[in-house]
Amino acid sequence: MYDLLIIGSGPAGVSAALSAKARNLDFLWFGSRALSPKITKAERVINYPGLPSITGTEMRDAFLRQTGSLGISILEERVNAVYDMGGYYTSVVNEKMYDAKAVILATGVSSCREIPGESRLLGRGVSYCATCDGGLYRGKRIAVVCTDSSLEEEIEFLADLASEVFLCTSYKDCGIRRDNVRHTVGYPMEILGESRASGIVCNGETVDADGVFCLRSCVAPAALLPGLAAEGGHIQVDRQQRTNLPGCFAAGDCTGRPYQYAKAVGEGNVALHSAVEYIKKAVV
Repeated sequence: MYDLLIIGSGPAGVSAALSAKARNLDFLWFGSRALSPKITKAERVINYPGLPSITGTEMRDAFLRQTGSLGISILEERVNAVYDMGGYYTSVVNEKMYDAKAVILATGVSSCREIPGESRLLGRGVSYCATCDGGLYRGKRIAVVCTDSSLEEEIEFLADLASEVFLCTSYKDCGIRRDNVRHTVGYPMEILGESRASGIVCNGETVDADGVFCLRSCVAPAALLPGLAAEGGHIQVDRQQRTNLPGCFAAGDCTGRPYQYAKAVGEGNVALHSAVEYIKKAVV
């Protein structure tokens, strides 16, 4: 049981991790050594205090030097889901699970549009994790939605298990060439099913499926953590960065505009201090 899970490695996640280290918390930080594509792609940042006219790459390197000098490590594993267990949180990371008293979501703004039926059927035939749930569909027919070519290894893994795969990609240059994989370029209109996922609608075609895998480099916050209140694609928080779920805090672009590094860093720090106060009172 950890004190805290920090999910996301943009400026808000960096700020929360630095403060968590300063407060001697037992925490895990999930993200990427690249920190944030938004930072790396920035041509020049002119309004960040103390770092005038810095490039995005220089800012990323400065963040990495600071976290590295303190011995803070980033777990470069994709968090597929987080569950409120009623007093603590469990994160599902491929085939592993990690428990913590509190969680800070610093996931940035998701560019991944949720598919109608996705959240409703999550865990009932809809999955985000090929490693976790692929074995459940051995010899069965599945549909796979993929928005990032870097995840094609997971499609290959699923194709080894399933009898048939209907693959929808949002990009054209798909590298999957398998006899049991039928590929179409497009984004699904709907995931079908009542009590359980039963199929998918893509490019005007309805395809039956025993399960649906949504493989994305990011997961919309409300889909990542069931029960989380969100509006307009942003997590709803108060001034202390508290969400509607006790022990869950959010910071950075995922909480709304302005999408500014300075705002994200400030919110990450506030979220951490709110988490510390919550952890002091937590009984697990």
